[in-house]
Amino acid sequence: MKKILLLATGGTIASVEGNEGLVPGLSAEELLNYFSKSSRNLEIDCKILMNIDSTNMQPEHWKEMANAVFNHYDDYDGFVITHGTDTLAYTSSALSYMLKGLRKPVVL
Repeated sequence: MKKILLLATGGTIASVEGNEGLVPGLSAEELLNYFSKSSRNLEIDCKILMNIDSTNMQPEHWKEMANAVFNHYDDYDGFVITHGTDTLAYTSSALSYMLKGLRKPVVL
């Protein structure tokens, strides 16, 4: 069975309705409830790195994401990083350089 680490950062995918619109609110474990446990042949662990709106994403957050992948690299077969839509392109660009040369998949 493949082991995947889901790294949660907040953003649109983890948002819930608040008084003034969408706000980050779902945990990584709550996101997994969207998938049928019986239909996946994976062991998925979750780690919340942050729970912010992606408009607030900064380079220090990119470093935190990259460090989480490096720190857990030997323990997992792949990584999924959840992220909001507003700054997804910037984060994916930064991580493509920070994680260059890895032999395991990292999905943003």
